[in-house]
Amino acid sequence: MSVEPPHPESVHHDPVADSDLDPASPVPGRPGPIEAVGNVVRGALIGMAELVPGISGGTVALVVGVYPRLLDTGAHIVDGMRSAVLGKDRSARTRAAFRHADWWLLGTLALGMLAMVFTMAGVLGDFVTNHPEVSSGLFFGMVAASIFVPWSMARDTPGGRTWVLALLLVAGAVLAFTLTSLPRGDISDPSYLLVFVAAAVAICALVLPGMSGSFLLMAMGLYVPTMNAVSDRDLTYIVVFAAGAFVGLALFVKVLDRLMEDFRKPTLLVMVGLMIGSLRALWPWRDDEVGDVFGPGDDWPAVVAAAIGGVIIVSIVIVAEHSLSRRVAAAKSAPGA
Repeated sequence: MSVEPPHPESVHHDPVADSDLDPASPVPGRPGPIEAVGNVVRGALIGMAELVPGISGGTVALVVGVYPRLLDTGAHIVDGMRSAVLGKDRSARTRAAFRHADWWLLGTLALGMLAMVFTMAGVLGDFVTNHPEVSSGLFFGMVAASIFVPWSMARDTPGGRTWVLALLLVAGAVLAFTLTSLPRGDISDPSYLLVFVAAAVAICALVLPGMSGSFLLMAMGLYVPTMNAVSDRDLTYIVVFAAGAFVGLALFVKVLDRLMEDFRKPTLLVMVGLMIGSLRALWPWRDDEVGDVFGPGDDWPAVVAAAIGGVIIVSIVIVAEHSLSRRVAAAKSAPGA
């Protein structure tokens, strides 16, 4: 699959570096009905990924084709908030940054994510709990097939020394494999400082393909306390967690956005490595408490069938996304559009 160049809306403008944005520069517009519905479906798929420890929402965002635009919009929002408190001409800079954020994209994605979370959380939870090996096999196949997307994007991006790129890919795989090897446990009464730091780290996985925020919370022993806090409406815990997530996202999204702009191919290959290494977290035969993995069990035919099903599902999504992108591009280029 050939990866299309980024949308013109995803061209990054830094209101902090520039005194004023070019009024003629493109500003994200309202999507057409086809694109809007497509974004709601994309958001639902991303929301499903966030419900499953071991699957990264960033991975799904890559597969459904919104990752560059989503990352760029996050960078514009961070720029706007920073411009509101730093430097001169703060009001003009803030308006310029927010004007170039794709709020329609965020809104439609959020609608799909919320719909998925509130309608499918229980179903997915029961599926994972009652059929752990089969569900892991399904998700393993889905993530494995998803690796094709950043790999194809990196392959189509020129530049870079082969040995350096290979080293970065291996480093990403080793890092993810190591993190997913950590034994899991729960902290019964975490301090708010730990909650803040853990949220800042875990939220980075939301925009980093190959890393799962839910899994990182599990590794830090805060997955169950966080889910309990949400269920019990523990507002203090939720506010501290949200503050940490906001800080972590504000710091990380700018770094990742700059890396994607200036070091696109190396960054994509690190993502490929992270996704390869993260497959360990989805290996169907494992002991999450101590971090061990085992050989296939007697249920391997059902697990393999589920993995193949996962590959087929992602392949269909990739083809559908490619078709939808071409239709939207054709509609925008049509006379009178």
